[in-house]
Amino acid sequence: MADPVYKSVEITGTATTTVNDAIENAVSKAAETLRNLDWLEVVNVRGNITDGKVDHFQVTLKLGFRLE
Repeated sequence: MADPVYKSVEITGTATTTVNDAIENAVSKAAETLRNLDWLEVVNVRGNITDGKVDHFQVTLKLGFRLE
């Protein structure tokens, strides 16, 4: 297909370790049900703080996939 058309969805991945792990978790989960994933855009990064330390990350992504 020379000129693909994309659909985008917004999802939020989480992790207790790093922002990157939250992104990887989101993409891995989305790949279980969405075909032709091609790109991502980080929309928002936030986290929870407990006792003065970050203990949980949430990363909202837009994922783009090619329509068949």
